[in-house]
Amino acid sequence: MKHKYDVNIFNLFLEAFCELPLAATIGGKIFVTHGGLSSEEDVTLDKIRVIKRGTEPPEGGLFSDLLWSDPQPFPGKMPSKRGVGYSFGPDITANFLENNGLDLLVRSHEVKDEGYLVEHGGKCITIFSAPNYCDSMGNKGAFIHFGRDLVPKFTQFEAVPHPDIRPMAYAQGMGGLMGL
Repeated sequence: MKHKYDVNIFNLFLEAFCELPLAATIGGKIFVTHGGLSSEEDVTLDKIRVIKRGTEPPEGGLFSDLLWSDPQPFPGKMPSKRGVGYSFGPDITANFLENNGLDLLVRSHEVKDEGYLVEHGGKCITIFSAPNYCDSMGNKGAFIHFGRDLVPKFTQFEAVPHPDIRPMAYAQGMGGLMGL
């Protein structure tokens, strides 16, 4: 951002990110967050709702866990290899969903070869929409559509070559693309 635009635009994005919600629910049954679940016991949606936004994420706690935690295939929880957040097992997912009257956790935050991965007995979906992440991973991208029945329908896609346009062409609007 700083390279393509300037520090003011970069700071505006930081401000916007600080105001985004940490999680959302779909149809009262699907919990959506960036990272995952918390190391804390008995986290409720009400506890998540009262987290103060407008600040940078702290180093630990529920706020940080929602952003940076990842699922693991075995039960329990443990500190994340990332150095922030936790790894949480299928038992943690099932407990959170049951305690909050939810059916499904949808999260992102990790490259998946097929663009998504369903785990924890179908209760946790990781969705990743950046195909060929960093131009080096070779992964597909995917997104989920939930209809009225709240059943996930996945759409996968491959990366496409980068357009052969000069850097900053979009900064001039369409005139910049047309060489006007």
